[in-house]
Amino acid sequence: MLQLNENEVFEEFFEDKKIIQNTKLYRFTSDSILLSKFARFKAGDKVADFCSGSGVVGFHFLCLNPKIESLTLFEMQKELADMSRRTAELNGFRCEVVVTRLQDIGREYDDKFSLILCNPPYEKSGFENEVYERAVCRKEITLTLKEIIEAAYRKLKFGGRLNIINRADRAAELLYLLKKRGLEPKRIQFVAGTPAAKPYLIMAEAVKGGKEGVEVLPNIINGR
Repeated sequence: MLQLNENEVFEEFFEDKKIIQNTKLYRFTSDSILLSKFARFKAGDKVADFCSGSGVVGFHFLCLNPKIESLTLFEMQKELADMSRRTAELNGFRCEVVVTRLQDIGREYDDKFSLILCNPPYEKSGFENEVYERAVCRKEITLTLKEIIEAAYRKLKFGGRLNIINRADRAAELLYLLKKRGLEPKRIQFVAGTPAAKPYLIMAEAVKGGKEGVEVLPNIINGR
């Protein structure tokens, strides 16, 4: 068993699989699991996880689809990236972990991926009194939605898919930015806390170079 660093714990996230989390840093939520289940696997997929944090989206998707060809995690915070490396070692996952801002991903990854997963920062304001390392995972301090979509467009091959989750009240902005950059929305699904409640999240799949036409799926009910 791997040794844990200060403030770190093991948490179960898929059957007998465990992920390393730090109680002082950003910890994964149900949003990550919703996104990994929303994304669809295709044979031969080369998968990237943008804003990967401790790796839960990519790792959960890998557990659901163990035949993916490759998995690459991109995370700017070294401590979170290190936790994801050790989680991969703990569970025997094969993956590459790259410590970088999305805006700075190297050209060697251009047109490489057939699927990108992204659970990004949702908020434009707030968290002024929160610890920076947590706030940067939730607020657009170092990265905007537009920059995420730009990075995804450059790193996806033609026909590749971006699967992304965000606040429901940013749905118009999200879909507009995707279409504007040549990532055509093909599936969207909203998430609500109860059947009668207004959705609080939107998940979208967009295809690089895809044709117009979007499938609107039934709401997911995810009581928080």
